[in-house]
Amino acid sequence: MTRSSADVLAGELASHQPGGTDDAPAPVRQFALAGPVADYDPRTTPIRGDLADIALAGRFFAPHYVEPQLHRVSAGGTMLRKAASRDSEAVSQLLPGEAFALLDSTGEWGWGYGLHDGYCGYALLTDIALDAPDPTHIVHVRSALVFAEPSIKTQMIAAYPMGAQVAVEATSECGKFLGVAGGWMSLRHAVPLDQRHCDPVDRAMQLIGAPYLWGGRGGDALDCSGLVQLVLGLAGVSAPRDSDQQMADLGRALAEDEPLQRGDLVFFPGHVGIMMDADTLVHANATWMQTVAEPLADVIARFPETTPQPVLARKRIS
Repeated sequence: MTRSSADVLAGELASHQPGGTDDAPAPVRQFALAGPVADYDPRTTPIRGDLADIALAGRFFAPHYVEPQLHRVSAGGTMLRKAASRDSEAVSQLLPGEAFALLDSTGEWGWGYGLHDGYCGYALLTDIALDAPDPTHIVHVRSALVFAEPSIKTQMIAAYPMGAQVAVEATSECGKFLGVAGGWMSLRHAVPLDQRHCDPVDRAMQLIGAPYLWGGRGGDALDCSGLVQLVLGLAGVSAPRDSDQQMADLGRALAEDEPLQRGDLVFFPGHVGIMMDADTLVHANATWMQTVAEPLADVIARFPETTPQPVLARKRIS
C-alpha cells in the first residue's frame, strides 16, 4: 500500500537513528494552506476524513497525504462503490484495462479514483492489479469475443464489453486478429487508443437493448450518463461521469430556436440522452430498463405535469 506523509516522515526519522538506513537525510516535504478551503465535489475530489491524494496538499487539509498507486482493472471489470461493502450502492463502474489510482486499502477493499474521470469510490482489490501492462487498444463494438486461437472456429474464452481497454501483444499472420491476454480478438473489434474518432451515435445505437444498470458504463449494461460518457469517449471526447457534471462541462448550449440534430445531448432532471436525429433520443433508462431509441416528445411527456422544466439543457459537442 502507498505510504502516508506520516509514514514517510517516520521512515526519514528512523534513518537518523542508530542503525538507520541512510546517512544522508532526505528532505521533508512540507505543505501549508494559503487561504480558505474552497467548496469541492466529493465525487471527484479524492479526500476523506483521514487522508487525501497528495495532489491536494496545500489546497485541502488532511491528516495524511498519499501518493496514489496506479493499478489496472482486471478482465472482469469492477463496480465502484460508495462504501467498502458488497451491499453498498454502486456509484460507477471501472471497465477492463482502465486505470485506478489506489489511495488506501483495508481488508478486501481499496479506495481511490478512476483515472479517466476522477470519480472516487471503493473497488475490490481482487479486481485490480498493480503490474498489469498498459493498454494499447479499446473495444468499440458492443461485445468483443476472445478466441483461443486466431480463428473463429476455436473456443471462445472471454468477451470484453464496449469501452474495455486491452494490451495487444501480437497480430496474427493473416492480420485479422489481435493477440491479447490469453487469446485472440478480431481486428475489427478494437481500435488504438490514440485513434478514437468514431461516430458516438453509431456506438449508442449499437447499445440499444443493453440492460439498464445503475452505475454501469460498459457495453454489457449501463445507465444514462454512463452511455453518454462511453460513446463520447469512443469518439475521443472526455466526459465527466454524472449527468449534472456533463450538463455543466460539455458542449455549448443551443438557443431556443436552434433545432436539434444528430449527436446533440438533451438533459432532463437526473437524466441525459443523445439524439439519433432531430426527433429521436437514444438513452439508457429505468422506465424500459434498457437502452432504447424513442421520440423525444414521448420522453418529455412522461415527466409529471408538476415538473417545472422537463428539459434542462440542450448541448452540442461540436
